[in-house]
Amino acid sequence: MVIVNMIADFELPFVFSLKERRKILNSIKDKLKKFNVSVLDISGEYPKEASLAIVYAAHNEKQAGEIRKKIEDFLYRNFPEIEFYFDVEII
Repeated sequence: MVIVNMIADFELPFVFSLKERRKILNSIKDKLKKFNVSVLDISGEYPKEASLAIVYAAHNEKQAGEIRKKIEDFLYRNFPEIEFYFDVEII
């Protein structure tokens, strides 16, 4: 069994307040629930940048990679206006 810690960093140039950023992140977090992952907002105080920690367990590294790919594809497909950067650690 492996544990995957994924940090998703978002660039939000069109956001001007923390309230707007929180609205977007809550939408993303709600939609990620279908992947059975834990999601935590670890953003700082600057509204144009955001970060989410996504953690999940998988049986092996192959399955972990498949789940990661599904999450990334889902985010790119459903939020095309947002730029994403991912940092993945498999334990």
